Amino acid sequence: MKLKVIILIIGAAALAGCNSVNRLKSEVLHPFASPEELIAKRALNQRDGSAKDYVYLWGQAQKNNTTQAMYPRSILTQYCHEQGGKFSLLYKSNFSAVADVAQRKRLSANRGVVQGSGAYQCRMDDLTESWIVSIEPTSERQVDKSSQTRSVRLLTQVMSPSQAKNFYRPTKARVAVEKTTPALIKTMTPPKTPVAKTTNELKESARKELERKELERKELERKELEKKEAEKKQLAAASARATIAETPQQHQMKIYVAARRDINSGKNLNNACNNAQRAYNYGKLQGTEGTRVYTESGMLVARCLNSIPVYASRFPNAKAQSKRILQNLANNYNHAGAKNMLRQVK
Repeated sequence: MKLKVIILIIGAAALAGCNSVNRLKSEVLHPFASPEELIAKRALNQRDGSAKDYVYLWGQAQKNNTTQAMYPRSILTQYCHEQGGKFSLLYKSNFSAVADVAQRKRLSANRGVVQGSGAYQCRMDDLTESWIVSIEPTSERQVDKSSQTRSVRLLTQVMSPSQAKNFYRPTKARVAVEKTTPALIKTMTPPKTPVAKTTNELKESARKELERKELERKELERKELEKKEAEKKQLAAASARATIAETPQQHQMKIYVAARRDINSGKNLNNACNNAQRAYNYGKLQGTEGTRVYTESGMLVARCLNSIPVYASRFPNAKAQSKRILQNLANNYNHAGAKNMLRQVK
């Protein structure tokens, strides 16, 4: 009889545990079964699965707007953390999917595009659940002729480890083939049949040939000079835009500082909490301040969800969201403040 009672108690406890886990899964911001489902449901690509446009450089009238080039990476970072994983760069993008050389130069000079592209791995404690996602530019364009705003087409797709390795490996062999192709074509060209000429005709022909070659040489030099000047102007303009445009790190730091100031002073609390959430959603950016700004933004969001009613009331599961953020900071970044707040929440 006692044995039956014990078995019934254990079964009830297991059922309650399952219900608790299911409830927590339903409260996450991205309740999707796989990264493929996340990419489809959050429309990171177009409906047919092709690359989607994101603004990476705003015109003068909208220069304070945030770059959209890091949106796919931000969403995938948040999803990985919600699954208990750690999101990190696996391979840098070499922009090989961008066919146009000028477009490739413009994109590789933009920090937001560089930091939002490449292959990323979400590493779980259980290695069988880890996954890799590739975010690759395929082209870029000017949005309209009356504006300097430019957009980049990003293709987001899940890859296996072997697919990622093959896609991002160096392409030296391909470059060598391209260099040898013109030489092969030249050797395959059949020689012209010589025509018998008199001595005077030969001299006149040689003189004209020299003049023609000299004109061709000067024309080639002129075109090369014009090309170099155009490239210099293009690079100077791109460099000037990159200098004027606010980097993702600068924008993350700016909204984090504004959020911290307003929360500590008790002013504009709802807007301050929104700024904290935006800073946290950027994820951990490259740079010496990247980890600190990311973790401290997370602490501000947890504080908003726990103790600022005007913000927390918007979420039916504010406490659970706060706890997930604190667990991410405590487990993945060994954050002492997060550990202390977790003890208080419990």
